[in-house]
Amino acid sequence: MNKKVEEILNKQIELEASSSHHYLAMASWAESVGYGGTADFLYLHSDEERQHMLRLVKFVNERGGKVVIPSLAGGDISFNGLDEVFQSLLEHEVEVTNAINEVVHVCLEQKDYTTHNFMQWYVSEQLEEEALARSILDKLSLIDGNKGGLYLFDRDLANFKVDSIANEPNE
Repeated sequence: MNKKVEEILNKQIELEASSSHHYLAMASWAESVGYGGTADFLYLHSDEERQHMLRLVKFVNERGGKVVIPSLAGGDISFNGLDEVFQSLLEHEVEVTNAINEVVHVCLEQKDYTTHNFMQWYVSEQLEEEALARSILDKLSLIDGNKGGLYLFDRDLANFKVDSIANEPNE
C-alpha cells in the first residue's frame, strides 16, 4: 500500500473512531437529561461511525497496510440543549467530509485508484450525513424551544432508523 495513502487512511480511522466517541458522549448527555429518543438515535449513530472505522481498518489490512488503532481522549461533553447537540453534530460531519475529500485527493495524487474507488462510498455517505444533520436542525428551528414540540421531536427520533449500516456494501 502506498505510504501516503496508508498514513491518511490511518488519520481517517482515527477521525471515525473519534466520531463514534463524540456521538456516544452526546447520547449519554441526552439520556441523562431525559431525551431518550435522541439518546437512542445518537447511540445508533455512534455505532454507525464505529462500523465506518472498522470498514477502513479491514480495507487497509486487506491491502497490506499497517493500521494504527488510535487512543482517544476522554472527557465530559455537556450541552445547553438539543440545538447545540445537533449543531455540534453538523459541524463534526462537515469536518469528516473535508477529511474524506482530502483522502480522495491524496489517492488521486498517488494514482491509487483502488482506494479512490473504495472511498466513493464514504463521499456519498457524507452527503447523507450532512443532509440529515441539517434536516434535524431545521426541525428544531421550527419547534423553537416549544416543550411539546421537543417531546414529539424526541419521540420521533426514537423511531428513526440509521440504515446506512445495513446498506453498506459487503467487502
